[in-house]
Amino acid sequence: VYMNIALETSEVRRQRLEEWVREYSDMVLRTCYLYLADRALAEDAMQDTFVKVWRGMDRFEGRNGSSVKTWIIRIAINTCKNYQNSAWHRRVDKRKMVEELPAARVSQESRAIFMEVMELPDKLRQVVILYYYHDMNMAEVGDILKISRSAVQHRLKKAHALLRKELEGSGFDET
Repeated sequence: VYMNIALETSEVRRQRLEEWVREYSDMVLRTCYLYLADRALAEDAMQDTFVKVWRGMDRFEGRNGSSVKTWIIRIAINTCKNYQNSAWHRRVDKRKMVEELPAARVSQESRAIFMEVMELPDKLRQVVILYYYHDMNMAEVGDILKISRSAVQHRLKKAHALLRKELEGSGFDET
């Protein structure tokens, strides 16, 4: 009887993970790529993220009202931060990643904005990526970053001001 329960639980966990990988792998990969500026490294970080999700699945259970999406993205961000702390990653040229973006999908203006976003301080870049690039609401961003909704608003406002200043200084027309 105990063996059947264990097998059943293992199968349910496996199915749940497969569902989460199908639903969130693209978002996790994009997040990792934006943080790490290297496709292969982002793919490694995505795999590490889902290994951590597997290990922590039983402890998650929607704690503190978190959604699965915000929980997984938080794990991905922490995984990327660990990668960023490596000596190798500090030598990566983040400007190179823009050249890897598909030209047909990204205009020159979008590239300029993206480059400026990547130059923002980490705390501001995080909220911009999550809010605009992943289309999350302020509550989700706050949950992922473990900050209040008002802190998210403040960081977005500060990021807007910095981006506006940089883009106007470079002759970019906001219209």
